[in-house]
Amino acid sequence: MTYHKSEVDWNGTTLSIETGNWAKQAHGAVVYRYGNLVLLATVCAEKEAREGQEFFPLTVDYREKIYSVGRVPGGYFKREARPLEHETLTSRLIDRPIRPLFPEGYFCEVQLLVTVLSADPEVSIEGHAIAAASAALGVSDIPFHGPVTGVLVGRKDGKLIADPSKSEVQAGDLELLVAGSKDAVMMIEGGAQEISSEEMIEALDFAHQKIKEKLAAQEKLIAEVNPDKREVALRKPDLSIREKVKEKFFAPLEQANSNKVKSDRSAAVDAVYKDAVEFVQSELLEGKEEKEAEAIVKDIKGYMHELEYLVVRKSCFEQGIRADGRKLEEIRDISIELDVLPGVHGSAVFTRGQTQSLGVVTLGTGDDYQKIETLSGERHKHFMLHYNFPPYSTGEVKRMMGPGRREVGHGNLAERALKRVVPDKADFPYVIRVVSEILESNGSSSMASVCSGSLAMMAAGVPVPRSVSGIAMGLIMGDNNDYCILSDIAGIEDHFGDMDFKVAGTRKGITAFQLDIKVKGLSVEILRAALSQAEKGRMHILDKMEAAIAEARSDVSPNAPRITTIQIDQDRIGELIGPGGKVIRSIIEKSGADLNVEDDGTVTIAATSSEAAALAQKLIEDIFREVEVGETYDGTVKRIVDFGAFIELFPGKEGLLHISKLAKERVNSVKDVVDLGDSIKVRVLGVDQFGRVDLIREDLADEFAASGAGSSGGGHRSGGGDR
Repeated sequence: MTYHKSEVDWNGTTLSIETGNWAKQAHGAVVYRYGNLVLLATVCAEKEAREGQEFFPLTVDYREKIYSVGRVPGGYFKREARPLEHETLTSRLIDRPIRPLFPEGYFCEVQLLVTVLSADPEVSIEGHAIAAASAALGVSDIPFHGPVTGVLVGRKDGKLIADPSKSEVQAGDLELLVAGSKDAVMMIEGGAQEISSEEMIEALDFAHQKIKEKLAAQEKLIAEVNPDKREVALRKPDLSIREKVKEKFFAPLEQANSNKVKSDRSAAVDAVYKDAVEFVQSELLEGKEEKEAEAIVKDIKGYMHELEYLVVRKSCFEQGIRADGRKLEEIRDISIELDVLPGVHGSAVFTRGQTQSLGVVTLGTGDDYQKIETLSGERHKHFMLHYNFPPYSTGEVKRMMGPGRREVGHGNLAERALKRVVPDKADFPYVIRVVSEILESNGSSSMASVCSGSLAMMAAGVPVPRSVSGIAMGLIMGDNNDYCILSDIAGIEDHFGDMDFKVAGTRKGITAFQLDIKVKGLSVEILRAALSQAEKGRMHILDKMEAAIAEARSDVSPNAPRITTIQIDQDRIGELIGPGGKVIRSIIEKSGADLNVEDDGTVTIAATSSEAAALAQKLIEDIFREVEVGETYDGTVKRIVDFGAFIELFPGKEGLLHISKLAKERVNSVKDVVDLGDSIKVRVLGVDQFGRVDLIREDLADEFAASGAGSSGGGHRSGGGDR
């Protein structure tokens, strides 16, 4: 294998892709370098499809090595284990723009691996990982209609930036990952701080221009390698049988698909499928060899699948009516229920057609955050959304397992949509966990999760400024570059359509978006039309949501913990902790609240009642209160000595009430006037340079002051240091 390398300048840094040096037994392998980032992308494919294979088995795995940033993995085994959530999400990001570019009918198993060997904490990897994967396929002998690449777009101070640093992304209001070829956009993923549709289109157009520039490195390398692509027998249908099946079963399939209820439609379609199999077996297999006949029967499902696509397309283009009877822009019926679970902190059920999501919000305390280890270091996650898709939601029987890639991806999208309106930790110091339980599913369940999550947060008293709604847009492409855009797609339209474009946001603007396609790319014009139609749909959904709950409730649920934060001087944290934790334990025991002290002096108080939280706050504030001269305090006698009594003004602060200031008349013994534990009202006469406090009984203070007697700290002249 000959060594080849291509280089381009990208953002003032050399971007290079090389092949023929590492992993030479893989069917395609490249080393991708950008600054300190080094990726190894490899691809291997079976020579033939498995017998009976009816789909394209592509596996994409993205893995990060902890050694890439000079660290040893944590945990007992000290090695990388199962993929982390963000690795799963990145694997999906690579898969989505690449999968549509394999030839139709190519069913050989393909495994694509992208490994991070060296990382730069300031470089976002996802777009480069897509490019590396495409390059590995491009230099291989595997049939692939690429190349594609990914570009991350950020925006800071109104200026769009291609592949910005992580610092620039965090400082900006847009994080948009776009993948595409030189001709079209193929995938979109991202979030934004409530941007307009026009701003989104501008960013997409900018991204596509940058994609064309970034593709130069791949195009140069692939041209140099000039690989001979393997010849593979693609699965091709028997055209004569396909036409006979179409002629006989198009009308019955059209009738079956007109059922508005998903379960009725599925049953009717299954019956037509069964009739088609019986028809082919009884009338069209005469004279066919056994193997050929078996292959034809297996192909019937594919024929019927094509027919269903034609049925869906015909209805949209000829009548402007969809399978369930809706117009192209029509949203399914929406119903909303609030506070459906009495024991939780916030709950809502959002139903749109036959898709239903139960949103549940739990408010946690400071220690409930999720700790995440990434190549950039450890971070704490205070807002999270988890999406669950049980088999009963589609009337199926399946094994219950942990969340799969789809559930992780859908949850991440809904989380991104809501994250932009979640208040800062400083303003709302709770950890917020939203769970979406999909109770029914017939399309757009991730967007239903956005709606139920937004409603549940408002019901829980999370001070979000605005409601967030989400909608899934579909596309049916025609033969002459004409198209139909569908609002709020149902399951059949997701399955047979050419696009799934999810858009979420508030009345102010877009907060999250995701695009998946089954064609080889979409023009910016189509995306512009889809965004415009999506905005109308989102506003309709927001009308329904705001009618149910217009703004967040003024207080959190009575079931939720009460959290208060106060700020103390960093240098005085030790005073709150006390020797061996004595002081902080005392506050916890007295109040029943939990305390969390951060290094910057932020103290978080979490309690089951407002009273407990208020008591803990008072006990903390008392530690740092300063005694003020002239102020009156309700004190407690803590110690008695020959020359007076030491009075606790508040926890941690004492002063001396000298025997001469206990009464008008001469006092022979302190105990003649006060005893240990007595409550006594005292006034502060003064505080000396050593912080010693001089007190007098409140009922003697005015007369004492009028006589001109006393001086600041004077009461400590005899034994005042005995404390």
